[in-house]
Amino acid sequence: MSNPELDVVEFLLTTDVYSERRDLDPDDLPPAYRTVFWSEGDIERPLSATNTTASEATGVERPWAAVSGLMFTDRDDFSGTISFTDRELAEEWFLERADAEQIRANPVLAAAYADRYDGVDYETARARNRPSRADRAFIDARLEEAFDSDDEDDEEMLDLVDVRAPAEVETTLDDLVLTPDQEGEIQKIVKAIEHRDYLAQIGLREIGKLLFVGPPGTGKTSVARALAHDLDLPFVEVKLSMITSQYLGETAKNVEKVFEVARRLSPCILFMDEFDFVAKTRSSDEHAAIKRAVNTLLKSIDEISLIQHEVLLIGATNHPDQLDAAAWRRFDEIVNFPKPDHGMRADILRIVTREMDIVDFDPATLADLTEGLTGSDLRMVLREAVLEALTEERTTLTQQDLEDAIAEFEERDNLKNMDMIDGDHDALVAGGDFSGDGDSADAASDGGHDHAHDHEHDH
Repeated sequence: MSNPELDVVEFLLTTDVYSERRDLDPDDLPPAYRTVFWSEGDIERPLSATNTTASEATGVERPWAAVSGLMFTDRDDFSGTISFTDRELAEEWFLERADAEQIRANPVLAAAYADRYDGVDYETARARNRPSRADRAFIDARLEEAFDSDDEDDEEMLDLVDVRAPAEVETTLDDLVLTPDQEGEIQKIVKAIEHRDYLAQIGLREIGKLLFVGPPGTGKTSVARALAHDLDLPFVEVKLSMITSQYLGETAKNVEKVFEVARRLSPCILFMDEFDFVAKTRSSDEHAAIKRAVNTLLKSIDEISLIQHEVLLIGATNHPDQLDAAAWRRFDEIVNFPKPDHGMRADILRIVTREMDIVDFDPATLADLTEGLTGSDLRMVLREAVLEALTEERTTLTQQDLEDAIAEFEERDNLKNMDMIDGDHDALVAGGDFSGDGDSADAASDGGHDHAHDHEHDH
């Protein structure tokens, strides 16, 4: 349980220690503290602990009210600065009440007081702390350095990419259901990132370019984002079809700038969705400017490296059959995202219903009824069940609610996949007799490794 008094004193001590010790840098400050002190991509000393900064950093609504009764605190009414009248007394008060875990979560205090706690050391605390390069403020500052907000071309190019800080990605790998092979690929990438220096030393540079293949809704985007969250890496996402947009100039320059964004934010993940667009463009009669952009893209992929540039490149496609040899050979690993099998569907249902109250919940039976559905489909089923229950003023669901939602989903899916040319048009008219039995989804590709799945919507 949060202790406002203790939280504010920790913040005051942290600002004092950090301001004094020049051997500490922004990576030592807890992320919540850094957020309030970023200014133009930097954190300058001395740090000023005011009612405003303390409130934003700790979440305590009235920081001065929380600590005003302590005999070692004072406040300047003019500047709003909160300070210590007796630093030693403040330290003793705090260290008597703080536990080792609280110190481990704050590298600044671990550097100052590790000798007061068993099992606490500065290096471990720093390694556990999210690095400052993953902060939104740092990311924005780097982008502002590289791109002119008053330049129309730069503004249009930045519309091409979606840049997220790790903290802005809600999905984690623990939220996903993966096959063993997919877990193995992720583990290899994690190790490659950890040992980049060693891989460079032995000359192994062609690593860190993955292609995710599989039907829509099987988790390709979610896995890429979850990797960014768990590895504390900025996430740069681009949909390749957008380079045809009339608002983006249709030039190779935009593609080059996408890779410049990735290099500026490195280490990061660059996620390129709709990769089949490359093959479709190369084999079509598209405008010459678009073909130049695609050729620039392929060249840029060749030149980017996880080992040299600290950019993990992930491509994704729903249509691997449309890729040509030039596209395939750009990637050192192909990761297959098939539709989930029975066991995976049951696991997905268990995960996405963790916060729900369901009477007689039987995920195995629901998995029997949902063959062919993707993780995204299962989420839609659950959403329908929840909304249907809410129309009856219920927040507790039943197994029957879920089974009914599955039946309704399949009926809608059949409607969606009806042949509108050869089928019975009257079936789509209110009162018509519908009895369609269309296939509910595309078949998964069985190329590449036998990889996996999750429950998130795949964009």
